[in-house]
Amino acid sequence: MKSYNRKEEYDQVITSEIAESYSNILKGVGEDVSREGLVKTPLRASKAIQFLTQGYEKNAEEIIKSAMFEEAYSEMIIVKDIELYSLCEHHLLPFFGKAHIAYIPNKHIVGLSKIPRVVDVFARRLQVQERLTHQILNCINKTLNPQGVAIVIEAKHLCMMMRGVEKQNSLTTTSAFYGEFEKAQTRNEFLDLLNLSR
Repeated sequence: MKSYNRKEEYDQVITSEIAESYSNILKGVGEDVSREGLVKTPLRASKAIQFLTQGYEKNAEEIIKSAMFEEAYSEMIIVKDIELYSLCEHHLLPFFGKAHIAYIPNKHIVGLSKIPRVVDVFARRLQVQERLTHQILNCINKTLNPQGVAIVIEAKHLCMMMRGVEKQNSLTTTSAFYGEFEKAQTRNEFLDLLNLSR
């Protein structure tokens, strides 16, 4: 029986440097990095942080351009409940939730799987939710040139839940609208379809 072996490729020099930094952090909080449970932790943490920030190495505009198609359809298209996971740049703690995105085509549509990929590109960076919201909207708007774009992100932040105010049930909602979605009727139709209160 073959053992499970996940293939991940990382720059060895960068990975070693980050691992050394994690080792120093563990020592700084009073841990013994030579004990069995922590021997490989700096290396694991180094690979994990590189995985969680891989969005820096990807181009969201190219992802959209790779699957743009001419189409006469001109009604609202919504992709909702897109799971997202990111890291707060203030504390390096996760925030996670869902993105809901809509656009109204202007002669071109994009493959539906590309919209969640765009979310991942920007979420897999050190972020604040407000900037993340606008980066996704601006990328779709610039590349696809639709009649309008709308995005709502709902997320929970561990920097609020685990530390600081320690409010476990808090939910942060951000939104951005462009073009046709700046009109109240279109925006409200989008929000109604999401079953979100206005």
